[in-house]
Amino acid sequence: QFKLIVENPEKPIASGLQFKAVVEYTPKSTEDIQDKLTLLVDDDIVHIPLLGLIPSCDLEVESEVNFGEMIANNKLVTKEFSISNRGTTSGIFKISYDGVVVLNIKPVRGAVKPKSVRKIGVDICTDVPGVINEVMKVELENRGCTEVWIKGVVVEQVLKVLGVSCGKVLKCVNFGPLYFGTSKTEQIHLYNESPESMDWVAVLEENAIGGEMGTDLQGSTDAVLHDLSLRNKDVDVCSLVLCVPDQGTLLPYEKTLITLCFSPEKFERDFEVNDTSLIQDYVLFLSFESVGKRSDCLQNLSGNNSRQVDLALMGSGFPVLLTFKPGRVINFKDCYLGEKAQVVCTMKNESEFLPVMFCFRKTAHFSVSPGRGKLKKKSEKEVMISFSPHQLGAFEMKQIIDIIGAGVDKINADVLKTCTKSFHQICLTLRGVCKSKRKSVVFTINPGLTPLISNATGQFVVRSTGQLSDKAPVAMLKSTQTQIHTHRKNRNCKDDALNAFPNDRAASLRPSEWNKKYRTIFTKTERYNYVDPEFAYTYSERLFREENKKHYVDFISRLRQRRLEKEALRQFYVCNNPVNIGIKPAEGLQSPNISISDFLKEKPQPKMIPLDDNCILTSRKLASIASKSTNKGVWSWLSPVPSSTQEKEDCSLTLTHKQLHQIFIGPSTIDFGDVCVYSTTTKELHIINNLSVHIWIQMEIEVAELQETSPLSQVVPPLTKTHIPVVFETTTIGIFKTSFNYKINNQHAGHVLVMAHAMPIELELSTRELILSPVPGCLAGTEFRKTVTVCNPRNHPTSFTWRPVTGDKKSAFTVKPTKGFVEPYSDVECEVVWHPGFNTPETGQFLLCVCKGNAVNLKCSAKVTIHA
Repeated sequence: QFKLIVENPEKPIASGLQFKAVVEYTPKSTEDIQDKLTLLVDDDIVHIPLLGLIPSCDLEVESEVNFGEMIANNKLVTKEFSISNRGTTSGIFKISYDGVVVLNIKPVRGAVKPKSVRKIGVDICTDVPGVINEVMKVELENRGCTEVWIKGVVVEQVLKVLGVSCGKVLKCVNFGPLYFGTSKTEQIHLYNESPESMDWVAVLEENAIGGEMGTDLQGSTDAVLHDLSLRNKDVDVCSLVLCVPDQGTLLPYEKTLITLCFSPEKFERDFEVNDTSLIQDYVLFLSFESVGKRSDCLQNLSGNNSRQVDLALMGSGFPVLLTFKPGRVINFKDCYLGEKAQVVCTMKNESEFLPVMFCFRKTAHFSVSPGRGKLKKKSEKEVMISFSPHQLGAFEMKQIIDIIGAGVDKINADVLKTCTKSFHQICLTLRGVCKSKRKSVVFTINPGLTPLISNATGQFVVRSTGQLSDKAPVAMLKSTQTQIHTHRKNRNCKDDALNAFPNDRAASLRPSEWNKKYRTIFTKTERYNYVDPEFAYTYSERLFREENKKHYVDFISRLRQRRLEKEALRQFYVCNNPVNIGIKPAEGLQSPNISISDFLKEKPQPKMIPLDDNCILTSRKLASIASKSTNKGVWSWLSPVPSSTQEKEDCSLTLTHKQLHQIFIGPSTIDFGDVCVYSTTTKELHIINNLSVHIWIQMEIEVAELQETSPLSQVVPPLTKTHIPVVFETTTIGIFKTSFNYKINNQHAGHVLVMAHAMPIELELSTRELILSPVPGCLAGTEFRKTVTVCNPRNHPTSFTWRPVTGDKKSAFTVKPTKGFVEPYSDVECEVVWHPGFNTPETGQFLLCVCKGNAVNLKCSAKVTIHA
């Protein structure tokens, strides 16, 4: 079957040259043959083997499919392995699997073309944690059976809270004692101990078991119970605990630093209590949850989730206990101007747990030494308070003492800035009187010479003048207030000129105000006012002084305006909250006229205010908003795509983790249970939108068993709930597991696991052996009757037919009805009758034939009693 075509060279072949020989193979049978070709080279003999092989396939398959580490998140994970064919003809393969773990293998049989590779997909549902070590058998043509191992590990998605310094798992963070109004920060690590990324949010559990909100745990039982009844239930937990950041994304095995801040606040009470009894202990629980995993709690929206980690936060709030001796009101001795009175004040810190940092503010006429300091717990300190009056009179001043402590300012969503601030103020009342010294003044008769300083007439001169002023006194009064000796031509003068006394000549020689007029006291004649050019300002200098003065006036005015704007902005931030939006109480508002008809009208439901994205999520707020959505009726007529401008704008938004956590799509696992093949089963996928914006839900379903699910796209309005019917149909018996994906706003992906156990169509009988006996009191020869129940345990309506199994003999038993129809989860009674007669068989059999289902055998026998 081999043929050699060659021309042997007649002459030796020189080095570097070659010649060709062709070997042809022509098979004549379906078997492999072999031969050899002998080559003579000078004195050497070379044997070249010849193999003739028939065309065949050469299939090879990978020995292992390793899924690696996977998260138990009810998702369908797909891996592929290949079957290669290096032969010259197509090869057939067949895959069989009977392991414990449910695998979806596609395709399970087929052919591989020559010189090609066929990919086989293996799907694993990651719903149960555990180790996967299964084997499937692959039958290859011309190779026999080969084993392929399926390996992998399904682990839980674990979040852990670790200490920053120790690196160990934390269950509790104790902030210790703090003054009301102060803050303390602690840092922790949030650790993602899983091989996949995870989006997380922080939620404060307000209604958790064991939580305490401002209870004095050191008090007696009666006091604690009384305090619980009086406790303010409307306390905003967000003002007590701050978590920065409170949302984020963790990569596999990544840690992130989180700062926790605790700021205790004093509860307002309706009655006065002693400050020493206002100790408030707090126990709060902070939960770090995976985003979107609250959809499993549709029946209990505030319930706990298994995929979360809880961290207890403990702390206590204490009031400032600072006492003063001799008291809050301090009286100083009367003193004269220029003198000083002092009082020693003893400050005592009554607190057993915390020190006190104080600072005295500056107060007119009073000074404190030292002005600031620190008092340790259960210690005291003396300060000297001095009264140094700068003017005469009685003074009653409020001395403000600032208590300094640690505070925190939130710069942005990821940064907390620690600062020192005044969180409490204490006022002392300081009272003092400044008296004037009495001084006797003796007047003597002026001998005739008018001195530099004298009174208007120059008659009496003060002997003791004290220190001379740098300005000579000038006696002036309004010219319109006197008419003594007024000249006739000046009597009608109405200008606002100043009158000069006769003895002010010394003052008139100095520069005076250039825009003022002076008249004599008697005749009201306009008086010459000498301006000395050596001292007086020129006109340009006067303008320059006015401009300079205006510059400083404008500067002070701008400072005042800026201060007022800052104060207004500060007041706006204080009042800018969901309850008070910055409107001043009762400003420009008039009281409405209320009538009885207003009370009879039905009050409209208040619009739910959406959660501030800057605040941490709390379980009470989530439950409150969710109740607003779930209490409404189910919205059935929804738009499949955004149509209005508002819907398009809302559905294009990129939602934060906290916003996604307020959207409930579930249950995350839809279990149809035992269903019958060829049946149609429907379960609802609930969608609850607790946001104040529209959202767009799009589902992607590719499996044939769920193709009847509709609609696959819906725009859900704000604070609305709806549902999508998920329809399951199958013709394959076995366990079904798959997952389908959905997207929110065409950006945020999620998935839902669908499970079902497809069962064959079958009917059951109440008994397999039926014994018929005569009814007592009946005549001989009457029929024997008894009933048998046909039950349908599946969810598919089924028809049946009775067929007698008689063989060659005629049966004496009959069944009615011979045909029937059984609804899902119901039953039908059939009557079996035995007709007695001569030589009638007392036994018989019937076969219950189920359409597209099983067949059940029923044995019947008649019990005949013969009486002598």
